Amino acid sequence: MPQPRPAYFLFLSLLGLAFGGTARAQDESARSPDWRISGFGTLGFARASEREADYTSSVFKASGTGHTRRWSSDVDTRLGVQLDATLARRWSAVLQVVSEQGLDNTYRPRVEWANIKYQATPELALRAGRITLPVFLMADYRKVGYAYPWVRPPVEGYDLLPVTSSDGVDATLRWSAGPVRNASQVFYGHSAVPLIDGLHVYGRGGVGISNTSDWGALSVRANAISAEISSNIGADLFAAYDAFGPAGQALTRRYALDHKRMMLANIGVNYDPGTWFVMAEAGRTVGHSFLGATRSVYVSAGWRWQALTPYATWARVRAEGATHDPGLPPQALPGTLAPTAVMLNAGLNALLATIPQQTSVAAGLRWDLRTNMALKVQYDRVTPHDGSRGTFINTTPRFTSERTSHVASVALDFVY
Repeated sequence: MPQPRPAYFLFLSLLGLAFGGTARAQDESARSPDWRISGFGTLGFARASEREADYTSSVFKASGTGHTRRWSSDVDTRLGVQLDATLARRWSAVLQVVSEQGLDNTYRPRVEWANIKYQATPELALRAGRITLPVFLMADYRKVGYAYPWVRPPVEGYDLLPVTSSDGVDATLRWSAGPVRNASQVFYGHSAVPLIDGLHVYGRGGVGISNTSDWGALSVRANAISAEISSNIGADLFAAYDAFGPAGQALTRRYALDHKRMMLANIGVNYDPGTWFVMAEAGRTVGHSFLGATRSVYVSAGWRWQALTPYATWARVRAEGATHDPGLPPQALPGTLAPTAVMLNAGLNALLATIPQQTSVAAGLRWDLRTNMALKVQYDRVTPHDGSRGTFINTTPRFTSERTSHVASVALDFVY
């Protein structure tokens, strides 16, 4: 029987304390907890010109548009429901459940947030449970399409960390420095992502810091996160390499995703005086494994005219480390082992080809139909580079890097 994680024990303990505090508050003031239900959703359709791979918004999806089907609703469609509860004077809780396509090709709902907050002082808040990872400019509303101008956040940056929440604790301190309002956050947590066919990814001992500074129309968010990542992806490949002795074991130590410390740093800037906006983010990842190291950046701008907002975006992600390795030298091996070495080297380089290298240009239009509903259309021109598949999934042997794909998308975003 799987053992519950410490974060869940802490969450349940605090939840019990909160409800106990709520009961005492009710005795004292005869006031019931305040409950509020809200939600959000996106109904989207996308079509890509690429026929040898799928364009999608996350590598944690089973399919997209292109190879699997011409038009796909799986790229952007999702539905979310959120329950907010004020339990006592300083205690509150939130539960958010999101349904979107996963790697199992179902829309099975997933708990995105489930945490309890204690407002220790007007400036300091403490939380425990499942918490959104404080990474990227739009970390707090990454799943809420209505909250940002585009059909989807630029995949060149946001797809580098498809995990959006972790189980743990955090603390947020709000403070001011003259006219600048700041929110500084530290967190500690763990994540587990079941994939398919028995594959999984674990993130343990995740620690991070994030700071958001607001000065009038300007908002700046900087953050860094580090976690020990383990996965059985490629386990058979690296076990076979180990059988080749020191040379193969050296390749395993370099590329296997086994208790490797991964780091991601990101900074985002948004200037929005009301009638127009410009935003940009830059990030760097270091994986110490077949995940490689990358740098990403995007710049986006738009202009608001009544209910219409035309916008444009340029984005790029590129590798900082090796994207190809000669592996074992077949010519130095006995003839009976050389074919196996060639096969293993091909498998290793297939893993390294998943390190994204890609450039895209997008243009779109947002039409705010109502105060809680927006219709968006977007065109993306996406080009993988240097032998990489970019952010495409489900590639066939005929897939070619450097070939530009044209993606047309339409999405209806709403909140309630």
